[in-house]
Amino acid sequence: MSEAAGFTYQDFQRWRRPVGIVLLLLLTLGNAVFNSMVSRIDHARVAAWEPWTWEWSSALLVLALIPGVLAVDRRWPLRLDSWRRSLPWHLLATLPFSLLHVAGMIGLRKLVYGLAGWEYRFGAWWPNFGYEYLKDFRTYFLIVALVALWRLGLMRWQGEARLLAAPDDGPPVEPVERPERFLVRKLGREFLLAAGEIEWAQAAGNYVNLHVRGRDYPLRSTMAALEARLDPARFVRVHRGYLVNLDYLAEIEPLDTGDARLKLRDGAEVPCSRRYRAQLRERFGEPAGAA
Repeated sequence: MSEAAGFTYQDFQRWRRPVGIVLLLLLTLGNAVFNSMVSRIDHARVAAWEPWTWEWSSALLVLALIPGVLAVDRRWPLRLDSWRRSLPWHLLATLPFSLLHVAGMIGLRKLVYGLAGWEYRFGAWWPNFGYEYLKDFRTYFLIVALVALWRLGLMRWQGEARLLAAPDDGPPVEPVERPERFLVRKLGREFLLAAGEIEWAQAAGNYVNLHVRGRDYPLRSTMAALEARLDPARFVRVHRGYLVNLDYLAEIEPLDTGDARLKLRDGAEVPCSRRYRAQLRERFGEPAGAA
């Protein structure tokens, strides 16, 4: 499981957000330059600056609206296990996306044309908006697709895990009911991960993220199913969506609400709900009703 020397996924975590922003900027602005050149060729009889104004006003508004698209995608991610529930929300979001885009770019064009002493005319609103909406529909889902590819690439770099299954011929490597190891896949290579190395786990939809030395390995399982397969003397449920390895628990910080905040050796903080806090205290020999 040791990483080769060099730039690792953990190192990249510090740069993940700025790199993503820069890539979106480069793609959007590069597309604006290309479209401006094509538009200039298609409209050779207009002033040279007009096609550039049309394309760049559109590109700047798209950039301004990308955070909103990302917010919708975080709330309703388009994944294989959730696309039926999420797709209607994305389809609905294309309408305000297009309205804001068209209204904003018209405003910018009127401003530029006004500074040049000219008048910009968008034309009849509804026929032209229908045309713009079709283009914005495509742009919206192109952004979502690019974000999905970005996440897929990061997941492949980060890795995924699955339970060891019985071989085709012969007995299982270990009892499948309580595996001592997980098979971890990363960039086309497979590694064996000892169950005892899992520091904590977090539920994420139809997956559970296994946290190991600063890296998360998605395991397709429910939290209840995973808890049933791990050693109860070592692993304890502390929240509806969290499970921790007691060997890596460093501190329990009580909260006024009756819940608690758990601090692990790697500095991570995990919530502990009131319901599970009593069970956790009992594990350390403290009566559940103690203050």
